[in-house]
Amino acid sequence: MATPAEITPAEISALSRRILTGDARALACAATLAENQPAAAEALRRSLSAHTGRAMIIGITGAPGVGKSTLVDQLTKTLRSQGKTVGIVAVDPSSRFSHGAILGDRIRMQGHHDDPGVFIRSMASRGKSGGLAEGAREIALLLDAAGRDVVFIETVGVGQEEVEIARAADVTVLVLVPGLGDDVQAMKAGIMEIADVFAINKSDMPGADRLEQEIRMIQSLGGEEERSSAAPVRRVVANEGTGIEDLLAAIRDVFRSRK
Repeated sequence: MATPAEITPAEISALSRRILTGDARALACAATLAENQPAAAEALRRSLSAHTGRAMIIGITGAPGVGKSTLVDQLTKTLRSQGKTVGIVAVDPSSRFSHGAILGDRIRMQGHHDDPGVFIRSMASRGKSGGLAEGAREIALLLDAAGRDVVFIETVGVGQEEVEIARAADVTVLVLVPGLGDDVQAMKAGIMEIADVFAINKSDMPGADRLEQEIRMIQSLGGEEERSSAAPVRRVVANEGTGIEDLLAAIRDVFRSRK
């Protein structure tokens, strides 16, 4: 195949056909295009657009250290036990100096390495703001076209300006943990607005009750319509696999309500 800078329409067409068969090598090649050659990736996405819209794309976001990768790992295990195929786009932070990244998400999910039903692409944010890496949404759509039942996009983190995940995903899960001390401040910054489901991870720790109360208190401040459609709150202990099926059920309920 030609280098990305020289890729031809015929090669894009050939790559599209391979992606539609679920070819993992073709997906890896397409992901590289999405990261490094946006124009070629856009042409590829257009050629596959008729085959997208079937997967459930789930955004997993939250501050660094709340256990996003462990949660994705456990959700993936549950989905695979149900016979579902999974794609994972995991974004890691880049060094401000070298722009390199330690792709720790891949390390934490290595239990799925030999499973053909799981495709994992780790990406460096390369300094891009918004919580996503360049090309992350395109890769998620390619996984959709390839026939994956569920696609996860795990962000590098979230803040007041980092809300791109809400536009990229069908359902956005905001992961919080008790005891950080800045939960309400984070919510006041606008985080509440992007969450379709709240996941309180490490809910066996002190402060979980208080955190859930704070979430529900802020939800109660909205109007009647907002209160009636308030995002569900679910408790999990990701490293033990506790509460995962309940969280997945809440995600599916939100997804189905929008179809």
